[in-house]
Amino acid sequence: MEPEIVDLQNFLNKMGAKVEGAGTNVIKITGVKNLKSVSYNIMPDRIEAGTLLCMAATTGGKILLENVNIEHINPIIHKLQESGCKIYLEKNKIHLEAPKRLKALDIKTMPHPGFPTDMQSIFAAMLTTAKGTSIIVENIFENRYRYVNELKRMGAKITVEGRAAIIKGTKRIVGANVKSTDLRGGAALCTSALAAKGITNISNIEYILRGYENLDEKLLRLGASIAKKMEDK
Repeated sequence: MEPEIVDLQNFLNKMGAKVEGAGTNVIKITGVKNLKSVSYNIMPDRIEAGTLLCMAATTGGKILLENVNIEHINPIIHKLQESGCKIYLEKNKIHLEAPKRLKALDIKTMPHPGFPTDMQSIFAAMLTTAKGTSIIVENIFENRYRYVNELKRMGAKITVEGRAAIIKGTKRIVGANVKSTDLRGGAALCTSALAAKGITNISNIEYILRGYENLDEKLLRLGASIAKKMEDK
């Protein structure tokens, strides 16, 4: 039901496929003899947009994002506003200004158009330094809190109870040697590293690079102190 599936259907149908139902819980595919080559613009990455917004919010910064489908990230925008961020929307643009310290949140992941499970770990990282206690409930996937132990190395106060993560905000986290456990967990570590005091070394960055194109270059342009070093295999 996610917008990426609708985008895939539109792409395939432009090639001559017969696919219907994307965006619902039933998709019908009628086979065709062949597909033709086409030119197609892929939709903007809503999770990358949400990640960059959370990174700016975590560091108390400002950011202007362009080429964003605002409709796709409404749940993310609403939670950032609830945390105290000022957000200004234009056509395909989002301007975010973060407060000095964010407010705690309660979040439940849900199927689209609810709060996306892929943003769960990134919001958890953001909320480690928020004022108050946040609660995140993961309703989509099991075993999606593997990143928590790595955030704890940086001083995060997080307790996992079944599908819930209870995050007690702390004023400061510190740099540490941590390991990316998966794509979004790796992005969560990057988010905390930007706000941590000292140097954070993140290993297993192949996970992160799989889902974020040139993330280090984008963060450098935003003022981050970051360097990418590929590990020798």
